[in-house]
Amino acid sequence: MKVYFYTIGCRLNQSEIERMAAQARLNGHEVVPEAAQADVVIINTCAVTLAASADSRKKIRQAARQSTARIVTTGCYATIAPKELLAIPGVSVNFNNFEKDEIIDSVLGGSPGGGVFIPRLALPGKQHRTRAFIKVQDGCDNLCTFCLTRLARGSSRSQTQADIYEDIRSAIEGDVKEIVLTGVNLGAWGRDLEGSPRLTSLIEGIIREFAPARLRLSSLEPWDISNDFLEILRLPGFCRHLHLPLQSGAERTLKRMGRRNTPADFCILVEKIRAVVPEVALTTDIMVGFPGETEADFQESLAFVESMQFAGGHVFSYSLRPGTAAEKLPDRVGAAEKKIRSQSMRTVFNLASAAYRNKFIGRTESVLWEKAVEAGTSWKMEGLTDTYLRVNTQSEQDLHNQFSDVVLRKVRGQEITGVIKPEK
Repeated sequence: MKVYFYTIGCRLNQSEIERMAAQARLNGHEVVPEAAQADVVIINTCAVTLAASADSRKKIRQAARQSTARIVTTGCYATIAPKELLAIPGVSVNFNNFEKDEIIDSVLGGSPGGGVFIPRLALPGKQHRTRAFIKVQDGCDNLCTFCLTRLARGSSRSQTQADIYEDIRSAIEGDVKEIVLTGVNLGAWGRDLEGSPRLTSLIEGIIREFAPARLRLSSLEPWDISNDFLEILRLPGFCRHLHLPLQSGAERTLKRMGRRNTPADFCILVEKIRAVVPEVALTTDIMVGFPGETEADFQESLAFVESMQFAGGHVFSYSLRPGTAAEKLPDRVGAAEKKIRSQSMRTVFNLASAAYRNKFIGRTESVLWEKAVEAGTSWKMEGLTDTYLRVNTQSEQDLHNQFSDVVLRKVRGQEITGVIKPEK
């Protein structure tokens, strides 16, 4: 049977469809790059914002137009609003997040393949990723008032070290150069396992056991970073990049959001991290227009974000999510005002990220090439440094999934152009 996989949303979703695709291959099915080629389409949905829910519906409808395949939906949107998805023409069956492991058996026939080792094979088509996203944790026990993920994913649950190691071994056997550990609340890993191991011990074990060329973390809550964790930043192969969701730079807003830190706490943490790795790329998430956010609150948040000089960040306008505590909060911010605040916040991020990129101009950095497009007699290459700088260049040969030392020449928008240093 031919199967097409697609995901919307976070890196955890990407990790899950890659694992499902591996299970499908293990049971003799073919994974195809387009819905039009498939007998079955499996879509992993997202509901973190209204826009993500809309993207999920759009992708389902696109698949239905492009193919007569049986459409299967799963993920966070599929968990909180199953009737909405089942009402879309073409959707034949819906699995919530807690039923995901049953999809291969129920829809395709065959076992999930637990305990059977196969090398990773990247998904074909637009879902192709050179990096391997490894799921180490799911669910969340935090009580952020705006977040739907806790309702859609449940309480925090850790993957065992043995299962994580199996996935990493599969990735490395599949010639993966960069491992990305991912989860809903990555810093909670191990708390529910025997002996309550810490994320630091997992990272140390992975580096000791596999020595990956690169190891990156998807996202960490600021309060989960201890002084012990700072030593991890010095380990070989650990990427000089941390994504730390701030959500707001205004103390009053953070309190209403149910966040467990203040701007002052965050500032102290950033200072500690930069003291260990001065050139670390720190990225973040910021929400604007949270209920009750006054103009003064927004200006406080804007000024704080500017002072942090992030290497990059995602800006979201608050989306009311049914079932969350924030749904009942008064003093909602209008759509027009949220748009203005979002644009102002993005301007601050654009300036800070450009300043960060410019620090590296003239320097030589190692780039892992993720994309290669043939352009006449040469290849247009695009890849990432360990500090998450996106770099492009021209090459005489296809260097996909290889490292090159690149002299960084010029900032062009969100990317840097460079020249590959000749090998000695």
